[in-house]
Amino acid sequence: MAFNKSLAGYFDDLQHVGIPTDDLDKTVAFWEKLGFKMTGNFDTDDKGNQVVFMSYAHLTLEIWTGDGAVKKTGAINHLSLNTSDADAAYKAAKAAGFTMKETEVQHLDFWDHVIKFFNIEGPNAETIEFCQIVKG
Repeated sequence: MAFNKSLAGYFDDLQHVGIPTDDLDKTVAFWEKLGFKMTGNFDTDDKGNQVVFMSYAHLTLEIWTGDGAVKKTGAINHLSLNTSDADAAYKAAKAAGFTMKETEVQHLDFWDHVIKFFNIEGPNAETIEFCQIVKG
């Protein structure tokens, strides 16, 4: 992707919706009852916290423990947009003057892939993540 496009040119779809929980089993059971299937389950730290990915058709949820659930309207933590070039998207977001939540692109190891991502803040303090799954 060329750097000369707006940030809108760096994502192509919704990647996932992030939801923190205090009760992973109950949350997973709720989404399974709606028809979602677990597609990934990972430990996130040495304190027993986990992240679970659940999918139904085109929608993926990222559900995790450790940050505390809001338990009221606004409980969704973030929307993630799919990008094929997180580094270039980060530069475009920064150049466009968006409020950046990190000072650089972040990395996580899930599945056999690396996840590259960064977050911007919207006008209502909402978090919008730009996420790249690096095949490898």
